Amino acid sequence: MTAIERVRKVIAGEPVDHLPAQPMVMMLAAKHAGMKFIDYTRDGRRMAEAQLRAAEDFGLDCLLTCSDPAREVIDLDGEGSVDWFPDQGPAINEGRAALSDKSKLAAWKVPDPLAPGRMRDRVEAIALMREKAGPGMSIVGWVEGPLALAQELRGLNNIMVDFLDDPAFVGDLLDFTAEVAIRYAAAQVEAGADTIGMSDAAASMIGPGLYRDFLHPRQLRVLAAIKAGRAETITRLHMCGNTDPLFAIMRELPVDIYEIDFPANFAEARRVIGPGRTLSGNVSTITDLLEGSPDSVYEACRACHETAGANYIVSAGCEVSPLTPPDNLRAMIRYARDNR
Repeated sequence: MTAIERVRKVIAGEPVDHLPAQPMVMMLAAKHAGMKFIDYTRDGRRMAEAQLRAAEDFGLDCLLTCSDPAREVIDLDGEGSVDWFPDQGPAINEGRAALSDKSKLAAWKVPDPLAPGRMRDRVEAIALMREKAGPGMSIVGWVEGPLALAQELRGLNNIMVDFLDDPAFVGDLLDFTAEVAIRYAAAQVEAGADTIGMSDAAASMIGPGLYRDFLHPRQLRVLAAIKAGRAETITRLHMCGNTDPLFAIMRELPVDIYEIDFPANFAEARRVIGPGRTLSGNVSTITDLLEGSPDSVYEACRACHETAGANYIVSAGCEVSPLTPPDNLRAMIRYARDNR
């Protein structure tokens, strides 16, 4: 059974030879391949090389193209709001936020993801991964969710104040960032991604009311557009942190895989999101993978599997630290291989 067949069968609730293992491995993949993470983020060929090697050496069931929060930002407004570091990805400098002046939004156009730039670099990485890995591997494309990109452009503190001081602007900005995500996702699917992951990390910092009124409709628009473009595309939603208060609204989204971070209550996620929906993650990247032992990682995976039930993809709650002992990651993969 191929990796993509395995994932599709879990989503459909059908038997598989073993559980899929799809941990979010980025900096660890670069370290394992002997390259600096800045090179991994700047060159899609290096990303593809590192992902292919990690998948082969650890037995992963996907190639992941998530890398950093600045691809869309840089293609929209250049590198002025971004800081680069020797061995980590680019970071947004809120003091130089691209949308410090809110009036700039009216002049922006949705960027072409195939024009020269960092968005295109990911598209080219996907095409190379598909060529090298063949049709059976699951390739996970990635877009910044509407609020994630909005806060990267405006600054986290600014956007949170804007919800109260200028809600009309927030609505306009989220409409714009949703369109960026829709166009970017379509280009990645066309290049060979079978799955589109959408990260909306800042969602856990707003309550159900703001989520329902502002973010949920835009997430729905993006996810529905992905399905409308190619119905068989798998959708994967990642929202960092404790999203317990949002589960009842999240369950309304056309999401195939809910990736639940480790601060969230996994049993509550299963209860509220409902049986038959596919959950992923919840294994702690810190106390389990980074600080634990192979045996404790294996048991943490078992606990998450027992909580989630059959529709479960083995994964950590968020990105696996590059300092994670390799044997701990192997224990996670071993659990997936040992269990149907």
